Amino acid sequence: MDYYFSKILNNITFSNAVEKISQELQKEGFGVLTEIDITSTFKKKLDVDFYNYKILGACHPTYAYKALMAENKIGTMLPCNVIVQEQKHGIIEVSAVDPVASMQAVMNKSLAPIAIEIRDKLKKVIDNL
Repeated sequence: MDYYFSKILNNITFSNAVEKISQELQKEGFGVLTEIDITSTFKKKLDVDFYNYKILGACHPTYAYKALMAENKIGTMLPCNVIVQEQKHGIIEVSAVDPVASMQAVMNKSLAPIAIEIRDKLKKVIDNL
């Protein structure tokens, strides 16, 4: 089982791809809690040039609440990460974690239906790009 699903976007700028994925996440009830710019972080901390790469920490409050009620340590796996990376100029890959794959490690059966619903929402977001 893959631990993520992704889609390639062509003829789009990196910043437009980040904006587009953020909008699609919002349509499905997710908010972006964190945005980690790997490119600038690596430049600042390591003085290395790295291609455009961002990690968006997406959270759906309703499902996060349900998951925390079912398993109080599940916060170690929240939020759901979505990455945006520029493969080549104008070719952007957007990938999202598959919560079903990550929840298998927790061994709490009450999390399974929550993970399936979140996976379906994240998959819809990726498919709609």
